[in-house]
Amino acid sequence: MLLNLGCGTKTSNLKDAVNIDWSIFLRLKKISIIQPIIPLIFKGERLKNYKSISNDILVHNLKKGIPFKDNSVDAIFHSHVVEHIDRDYINIFINESYRVLKPGGILRIVCPDLHYLVEEYLSSYEKSKHDKDYAQNHDRYVSEILEQCVRKEANGSSNQKPFRRKLENFILGSARDRGETHQWMYDDVNLKLILEESCFKNIKKMIFNKSNIENWEAHKLESNEDGSEFKPHSLYLEAIK
Repeated sequence: MLLNLGCGTKTSNLKDAVNIDWSIFLRLKKISIIQPIIPLIFKGERLKNYKSISNDILVHNLKKGIPFKDNSVDAIFHSHVVEHIDRDYINIFINESYRVLKPGGILRIVCPDLHYLVEEYLSSYEKSKHDKDYAQNHDRYVSEILEQCVRKEANGSSNQKPFRRKLENFILGSARDRGETHQWMYDDVNLKLILEESCFKNIKKMIFNKSNIENWEAHKLESNEDGSEFKPHSLYLEAIK
């Protein structure tokens, strides 16, 4: 059994996979009484995406733990989840993964790669010092690291017309309320240390289409329809219980 935690819209259709999420959009979809007003909240592509959310998702708040017994699952996967968890809670979250995995089970974590982002920033910094035209785009590299940490309003709502914007913010809350903001950033050094603190072993960097999880590519959780990388420049780590 594979647990796909914080799955969002990227779900596995294989019968041995369990998709789990707690997004506000998923919770809204479970409340039948408000479905008639959903078109007042979402329009166009956003409404299409809302309607396309899979019904094959276990709605569960992972702050309350992973809802499986000790030593009961073969693998756990989550992509771009850990950076949204408060740093003080991350060890508890990783310990939960260790608890439910079978001995020899695999934890696969994908998240933004702070090391890559900093290297890109430093490269831009050096070029910008000598090229004023290039410097016009330098803030983009700062944004890649900081924008999602300091964002107050959810990105989707901020681009809406005034009435819809107010309605969404009232119903759905701030960017932090929706779990959209980054609470910490990771590289292969600090994330490896956290995994070691939870007694994980054989911690290795991977690439998006290679894994020790059985039948990994068939889940199609890290690739687009054409086989390309779903979230380029991510950090991929795997560890064994």
